[in-house]
Amino acid sequence: MQTIIERYQQRIDEYKHKLSRIQQRIYRIGTIRLLLFVAGVAGAIYFRHEGWTVVLPIILVCLIPFLILMKVHDRLFYAKDFIQKLIEINENELAAIDYRTDCFDGGKDFQDPSHAYSYDLDLFGERSLFQYTNRTSTYFGRKRLAEWFTCPLDKKDAIQRRQEAVRELTPQLDFRQEFEATGMVYKGKLSDGENLLRWAQAGTEFRHSCLFRFFCIFFPGLNLLFLALGIADILSFNWLTGSFILCLLVSIGLQKKITLFQISYEDKLAILGSYIRQMKLMETLHPESEVLKACCMRLNNGKEPASTAIAQLSKEMNALNQRNNILAYIVLNGFLFWEVRQVMRIEQWKERHAASLPTWLDAIGEMDALCSLATFAYNHPDYTWPVPTEQPFTFCADRMGHPLIHRDRCVRNGIRMEKRPYFIIITGANMAGKSTYLRTVGVNYLLASIGAPVCADRMTFYPAHMVTSLRTTDSLNDNESYFFAELKRLKEIIDRLNTGEELFIILDEILKGTNSVDKQKGSLSLIKQFIHLQANGIIATHDLQLGSLADLYPDNIRNYRFEATIANNELTFSYHMQEGVAQNMNACFLMKKMGIFVED
Repeated sequence: MQTIIERYQQRIDEYKHKLSRIQQRIYRIGTIRLLLFVAGVAGAIYFRHEGWTVVLPIILVCLIPFLILMKVHDRLFYAKDFIQKLIEINENELAAIDYRTDCFDGGKDFQDPSHAYSYDLDLFGERSLFQYTNRTSTYFGRKRLAEWFTCPLDKKDAIQRRQEAVRELTPQLDFRQEFEATGMVYKGKLSDGENLLRWAQAGTEFRHSCLFRFFCIFFPGLNLLFLALGIADILSFNWLTGSFILCLLVSIGLQKKITLFQISYEDKLAILGSYIRQMKLMETLHPESEVLKACCMRLNNGKEPASTAIAQLSKEMNALNQRNNILAYIVLNGFLFWEVRQVMRIEQWKERHAASLPTWLDAIGEMDALCSLATFAYNHPDYTWPVPTEQPFTFCADRMGHPLIHRDRCVRNGIRMEKRPYFIIITGANMAGKSTYLRTVGVNYLLASIGAPVCADRMTFYPAHMVTSLRTTDSLNDNESYFFAELKRLKEIIDRLNTGEELFIILDEILKGTNSVDKQKGSLSLIKQFIHLQANGIIATHDLQLGSLADLYPDNIRNYRFEATIANNELTFSYHMQEGVAQNMNACFLMKKMGIFVED
């Protein structure tokens, strides 16, 4: 871990040195531009009486290098922003290693209490697993990573293929950080991605208009005809002038419509411009893993690379922007009806490539999400790569810990399930570690299912569908009680099992919304039903009576416990899981400790 910290710090120092040099160049070029401007103005004023033959060369001598330096200045500003983002990335990674994740997006908008497990496992929001792993810099990558968290893989081969991709990207620190920084430089909105896809699916207007297509042929042809007749001295050039003015007036009449078109396309090009650099980065990769190869191949539609196609759109848009030059506007539109012709060329580009755009963006999103998992793997070299198996049901892990608990305080426990059906029943006192253990199991099982390394020394698992009930909430909007919400979740589990779906179930304190007699009777019946339906899972409870089920199903149920120790009027916890049913409870002790009377 110390090596990784030193590497991040070294990169920060190197990038700060580069930033200092770039800032110096920006200052020098800015100074030179100012001097050129002053020299041009001063020269023009001083030699104004000499006429344009003297003044114009002076202006040109100053203006041309001024414009060249302006372009250099823009490139340097982009380089400055890029380096600043790289510094920020490495500083954020140092914070993440120290479990400070406020600088990362937690995906709060993905929170869904009705989801099978995401709300229970704190996958989204502040101090969540998503915030801890998320390094995406694009709308599509963010969405893709969230989808992986909520819809994990359930096939051995698919998990192994994604693991290979993540493992290949893990050591490629430069590529991952450049990819992330490129996305961060573009300060877009989350809605940009959706707007881009809607735009790609929308039709074209100018190319499908018979009137516009006619004008594009008629006006240039008419001008050419009158020009030829004028040169041949058959007609006066006044006819050409009239045709020119007519063509220009029609163009002016369409100016508002074309301006709206220009604004719309420039907006989309600005979004695509941020992606083109990421596409070019992906095109430099020479991947070996199957997933990465397929991802990069999606950027090539068989005709030309995606970055080349988008660069062509940029070129066409720059050509349309010539309309902002009044002289070019008059000449080009008067002779060639040029604006509409250029708009139709841009729409032709859209018709040719719009169908490929979702595929390109999907590839960027997948690479973005893979880079996030690779960064997670890079930051945790002590984590292990779990081994998926096709043998149901297998879930074995040694020294498994929660990735969000500080490594110096994290107490690790194992798990062993090697048959179906099989349940682990965990008993223990309050605050002894039962709920933490359940979340530890759930989080690592999820990480394994999405192709990421896990916080364990070893793990073998069968990828079933996970479902939990740890913090069922009531719903005021649906007039739904806590107890009824819990029953709905349990009914959902039973229904899914009845359809033959393979589930891995994690429950905390079954039926806690009812009285103790009902709770015990219902809990016993529920677990028996789970066994009958060939399910696997873990159940934490305060009800020691549930431990008796191991006597009824000795091959299918195993008891474990988290004990609290009371010594010298103090309560201590080891947080280490042991076999058997819990012996010590602490509720009365804690009540007395806080001054609440408890009858002996």
